[in-house]
Amino acid sequence: MTTTNRPYRIGIDVGGTKIAGVLIDAAGTVLDTSMVPARAGSDNLINDVVRMAKTLCATPVPVGIGTPGQVDNVNGVVRAIANLNITELALGPEVTARLGVPTHVENDVNAAALGAKTVDAGDVGAHDTVVFLNFGTGLAAGVVCAGKLERGYRGALGEIGHVPVDPNRFLCPCGQRGCLETIASGGAVARLWPCDGPSMPNLLAKASQGDVAATRILNMVTYGIGDAVQLVTQAYDPRVLILGGGMCKTGRPFLELVTRELQRRQEGCHFLSTIDIPSRLRLASTDQPLGAIGAALALDE
Repeated sequence: MTTTNRPYRIGIDVGGTKIAGVLIDAAGTVLDTSMVPARAGSDNLINDVVRMAKTLCATPVPVGIGTPGQVDNVNGVVRAIANLNITELALGPEVTARLGVPTHVENDVNAAALGAKTVDAGDVGAHDTVVFLNFGTGLAAGVVCAGKLERGYRGALGEIGHVPVDPNRFLCPCGQRGCLETIASGGAVARLWPCDGPSMPNLLAKASQGDVAATRILNMVTYGIGDAVQLVTQAYDPRVLILGGGMCKTGRPFLELVTRELQRRQEGCHFLSTIDIPSRLRLASTDQPLGAIGAALALDE
């Protein structure tokens, strides 16, 4: 447990299976970390967040929370956290009431975008745009422009996973068919290529061995990933595009797969060659709690 009288803050990243937390100082340096299993239900989530905040810092300090679901970041309300069986929860007000500190609730991909921009974007200019593209169970992008999150009118900015452009026309949980998320996400790969262990590394390995079914599915997935990357690049024109989420834990083979697809698209296309998407790509760090770091930084938003 850390005690301080300096301007520290806590960031907490709520996931479907675990909750991660960090204590950072005013410079954004991570001073302490914590992780606990996520438990279903509103009361459990509030209790776990409050307990983690007290563990990270004995003195009450502001808390930023990144969470899946539909987030009203102005009022601190989150809706539809399906994995935790939460329909609606005034998470920010509840945590503030228990801890007596300012609490900010942010969409988890937005929070991860802030964390990735700080940790992985390198030397970007003050007015540059950085996009974090999350290939997790779903597919979404977080956009940071001139150091600030872009959210749009109803918080739907970056929800590219539900753009219905894939010709396979798979049914999406959102009710549409052909959403990018149904082909270019970790959840999609797990559905298309069920196996023991992480699906993406297994799919890559089998395809490299000449497995016909694996090659067919990998080609399908790769094309969808290329669409997702090209879509966010042409929509937001970022200086840096950071690839993260569960699929990207495959590491360099995943980045090389995406790069090859984009280079293939550039062949014979002066427009794509000019904007040079591959040169902008980065892999998100897997050894840093980006979501929790970003949740703490979102307190400045």
